[in-house]
Amino acid sequence: MPYSSCRTGWWLAIAIAAAFSSACSRSSAGPDGAKAIRLVDGFDAKQVEGSAGKPASPPPRTEWRFDGAPPRPASPPPGTRPSPPPFAETRGWEAGPGVSGLAIRNGLLVGRTTTDFPVIRIERTSGLDNADQLQALEIRMRVTGGANVSAVTRPATTDIKLEPALAGRVPWPITAPAVAGEQMQTYTITPAAPVSGPRIRYLLIRPTDAPGADFAIESVRLVFRREQLAGISSGVSWQGLRDIFRETLVTRSPETVRFQVTLPSRPLLDLAVGAPQDDPVTFRIGVRQGDKDTPVMTATVTTPHRWERHEIDLTPFAGQSVSLSLSTTAEKPGTLAFWGAPVVRQRLAPGAAAGAPAQGVILVQLDTLRKDHLDAYGYERPTAPVLRGLAAEGAIFQNAISQTSWTKAESPSILTSLYPTTHGVRQIPDRLPASATTIAEAYRQAGYATLSYSSVVFTGQFTNLHQGFEELHEGESTAGRAGPRGAKTAREFVDRLVDWLGDHRDVPFFVYLHFFDPHPPYEPNRPYDSLWAEPKGREQYLKDQEALKKTVTDAFMAQRGMATREEMVKAGVDPDTYLRFSKDWYDGSIRGMDTEIGRLVERLRDLGIAERSVIAFYADHGEEFHEHGRMWHGQSVYGELIRVPLILWGPGHVTKGVKIDEPVELVDVMPTLLDLSAIPVPAGAQGQSMRPLLVKGSGWKRRPPIAERQPMGGDDFPGAAESYAIMDGNWKLIHNVVRPPDKPEFELFDFYQDPLDQKNVAAEHPDVVERLAKNLDAWHQMAQAAKLKPDSELAKGMTREQLEQLRSLGYVK
Repeated sequence: MPYSSCRTGWWLAIAIAAAFSSACSRSSAGPDGAKAIRLVDGFDAKQVEGSAGKPASPPPRTEWRFDGAPPRPASPPPGTRPSPPPFAETRGWEAGPGVSGLAIRNGLLVGRTTTDFPVIRIERTSGLDNADQLQALEIRMRVTGGANVSAVTRPATTDIKLEPALAGRVPWPITAPAVAGEQMQTYTITPAAPVSGPRIRYLLIRPTDAPGADFAIESVRLVFRREQLAGISSGVSWQGLRDIFRETLVTRSPETVRFQVTLPSRPLLDLAVGAPQDDPVTFRIGVRQGDKDTPVMTATVTTPHRWERHEIDLTPFAGQSVSLSLSTTAEKPGTLAFWGAPVVRQRLAPGAAAGAPAQGVILVQLDTLRKDHLDAYGYERPTAPVLRGLAAEGAIFQNAISQTSWTKAESPSILTSLYPTTHGVRQIPDRLPASATTIAEAYRQAGYATLSYSSVVFTGQFTNLHQGFEELHEGESTAGRAGPRGAKTAREFVDRLVDWLGDHRDVPFFVYLHFFDPHPPYEPNRPYDSLWAEPKGREQYLKDQEALKKTVTDAFMAQRGMATREEMVKAGVDPDTYLRFSKDWYDGSIRGMDTEIGRLVERLRDLGIAERSVIAFYADHGEEFHEHGRMWHGQSVYGELIRVPLILWGPGHVTKGVKIDEPVELVDVMPTLLDLSAIPVPAGAQGQSMRPLLVKGSGWKRRPPIAERQPMGGDDFPGAAESYAIMDGNWKLIHNVVRPPDKPEFELFDFYQDPLDQKNVAAEHPDVVERLAKNLDAWHQMAQAAKLKPDSELAKGMTREQLEQLRSLGYVK
């Protein structure tokens, strides 16, 4: 076994130390000694002067109670007769599936559960313009049975009857243990993913997870951020404005916070400011040398819930020890002010030395992109001419393997260089343990500016993948600007990134860029929607999708029009026509994304930093179009899902025109980029640098790639198995450990001649199956021995101060 239990403890201790030092270090150095002094890392409550106390007028509460007189309905428009509001007898609360006898009695909302997934729902009719962030859901109630209470918010109405089935695949993100009995309990539950007020149109509550239980609810309350911040002192936390989050120093007017720093050469102060309320607030920054104060910034924020970026040239004070003062003023004492990611950066000296470490590193995750749908890999359609050109200018990997086949579990593998078995993220609610060291933390520690664009919750805070980033754009920040059905994020994110690159051309930077464009729904932006798809076919395709919703048995797949061939035939849908149109749109989405990649590269060249930059393009997984009977992804480790594109481009760092046939893994990407940046790879990383393959040098250790497909929990895909795959030499072995009766335990395929795993030859080569099964088992023991402990175990060995610091940044819940 490669890792013994003793070695596992040592490895974990190193990982915890690395994670904590990344979060708490004050100053770090990047290429050519470029320094970054993060003020959030140097904050101490003793630095706050002129404490403001609590706000004079606390924000209004959002609460539903069932005692006293019912709230008065809104006045009807002039000339119309008033109509009773829906569910007036229960003050707007609707009984969904699994609930009987919902009524208000003795000031309580009472009912009885008839299934293990009872649902009640309320529609919010006021406060929808409040863009503040939900901090917690507070429910005061009693319930006679069950173990858990949970809730979910929805931005628009849904079929309440489908909620239990959908939750089987996508669990509700607001959940807590329930205390069954006759006593009233108060449950204060923090959402697992950030959600802002305008997206909370509906609130659904599952009061318990047991049938035959009586529940009585005294009150339900939404606790928004302003209310929560009103009760705590100023300090550092992870804050967002319209779903763009930053490491933030939160202060109140008229406070001043002072930082004593020694400025590097060529210094600039990089930050953003914003406010979570309507009241104007003025931000001021000053530099004190001895008795002399010099103001360097004054900015009044009048638009709430919006970050405003600032760069302040501190060159006149270069090399000096100074006091930086951050202060705010407002008409109302206690007005909140957000100082987003304030960092003193050292600009690089003009002209980079030959062979210098990469200044700019961009990791581009192309979600759901099949390798065999790219012309760079031989596809007949020119779906990605930009990527084809970049592959010719850089390196293309012909046999790259993803470690699993869906975004939730694969993204942590990319960002930590750990297998899913080791990092432990396999189900939707799972979070990456804070003890993991992410690639962003490694770059942050080295003095790089770190930025993440996340298209979905799986690649953001919900999975704890914001670790190490100074700034994170969550997927919801693209609402209304991501294509016809919200899945095309490349254009919006490139629009943002080209501006950001202009502001950071003179400092080292690391960017994680997650594009969602190939992911369903496939319909592309114009003009790519008609590049290969006939426009007249759109109406019939959408009709077919609606027909499939009535015949597909899996509620999750039905909503998305993802059907098996048998389900299509049953619905009267021609499978070949439906799949062909799906692929036409899919290919159009790839082409649209490719065009945006071209804009990104153009910007690097225009700024003169292309020679100092490296970009890694890869897919986290592919997509199935009935190669094994299904559509979608995440259900197997077959070739259409785990054989992914991987291209490295960097004119000053990656040899031109390299084609690499050697099988590699996506866990190798992080060590490679860190190697090209001259940054040490964190202890415990399970991948290896591919740099020897780029230069045809020594140091590469050949080893068989591994892929996993672990159960997702809840209602998994029908017929799915717990599977592990190993690719060694000419062979690929799949071990279906937990499987349905009709699936064999072992499947063996020719890795090179059968890339989509169509012909199982296990019966013909029992010796190969036995040999690879032993190797796969040895790998699994290694990965399991190195498995990260959950945060609950991590917390036991930390001081209160260390734990609170990680909690304030959202690393630990």
